[in-house]
Amino acid sequence: MRNSQGGITLLGFIVVLGVVGLFAYVGMKLFPMYTEYYSVRSAMKGLANEPGIANTDPRKIQDLFFRRLKIDYWGSVKPEHVKFKRVGTGWKMDVKYEVRKPLIANLDVVGRFESTQMLTRTGAAE
Repeated sequence: MRNSQGGITLLGFIVVLGVVGLFAYVGMKLFPMYTEYYSVRSAMKGLANEPGIANTDPRKIQDLFFRRLKIDYWGSVKPEHVKFKRVGTGWKMDVKYEVRKPLIANLDVVGRFESTQMLTRTGAAE
């Protein structure tokens, strides 16, 4: 009686390795994009906690926002991507931007990011 062993063949192993490698490569392209997005969200939430932010001029708020982003060295968000709208006694801050990274040959990975934060904290203005 012969014992037969079952398992993956060399060709099957190479295919699995290729698929895992492709997903790892795409993940390496996506990770910085999402890290930047979470830095944008963090900067917006930090602004929302600033005392007197609701009484501050939008240009000053935008300057504070970009100072927080420059600490993290992100550059996809430009001033034209940031919009302010007066809502009640505060501001509604919208950030909409797109990041495009080359993937393979003529294929790109595109991420569209959008975030909204209400800036309503009142208090002593600086």
